[in-house]
Amino acid sequence: MKKILIINAHYYKNISKKLVSSSKQKLNKYFKVNIINVPGIYEIPIAIRKNIKKFDGFVALGCVIKGQTPHFDLICNSTFNSILNLSIAFNKPIGNGIITAHNMRQALQRCNSSISKKPNKGSEAANAVISILHNGIKKI
Repeated sequence: MKKILIINAHYYKNISKKLVSSSKQKLNKYFKVNIINVPGIYEIPIAIRKNIKKFDGFVALGCVIKGQTPHFDLICNSTFNSILNLSIAFNKPIGNGIITAHNMRQALQRCNSSISKKPNKGSEAANAVISILHNGIKKI
């Protein structure tokens, strides 16, 4: 059975808990799932890199809320680029379930499908990995 690692940046615990729950719910149907917690999204790429040979795919979860400084843009750009580069370099799917929001209200809408018509970001990231590993290539 293929193994998936969820890397959960738990800076906003109320948000990350909902992301992990929805992601696990999807992934457990098809894969063996492990979870590790990191303090923030900036630590996600190194956690993936340290575990790249042990797992078949990854789901990156967390949240960044824009503040008054350019910190938001710098952290998001470097983290997202690193995740993409790891996926390409090691040919492994990495579902990106990191919420980027202007405020807490927007973040909560993306992690709780009951208050929004938008899907939960954790569920979306899990579906991306499932699509690649489980359904990706079909014989014609």
